[in-house]
Amino acid sequence: MREKTLEEYINCPFHLAMNTLEGKWKFAILYVLLNNGTLRFKELERFIPDISTRMLVKELKHLEEKKIVNRKPYATVPPKVEYSLTEVGRSLQPVIKSISNWGEFYAKSLSKPHSEEVFQ
Repeated sequence: MREKTLEEYINCPFHLAMNTLEGKWKFAILYVLLNNGTLRFKELERFIPDISTRMLVKELKHLEEKKIVNRKPYATVPPKVEYSLTEVGRSLQPVIKSISNWGEFYAKSLSKPHSEEVFQ
């Protein structure tokens, strides 16, 4: 099965968004940057303790390619790099907030004796 082209994704905004934000770690990275602003690599790594260094690098590169995250390197020794959200990345704030609100709702529903009734 071939991968869809960008033009095909643009014709379906939902699939474009899902293709751009897919994966286990992207929302965690976005959540941390939205709540903490500009961070250095090691700071990001500390905020997401279960992510491997390799995976964080991979996900940040993907988000940078998609123009969601801005990477700002400094010519210092040792090297210093800061990550922040672009305007497009910051526009995800209502999405991240909505997912967080749903997570709170879901956590509360799990603690109720008949959680299936909550979703009817």
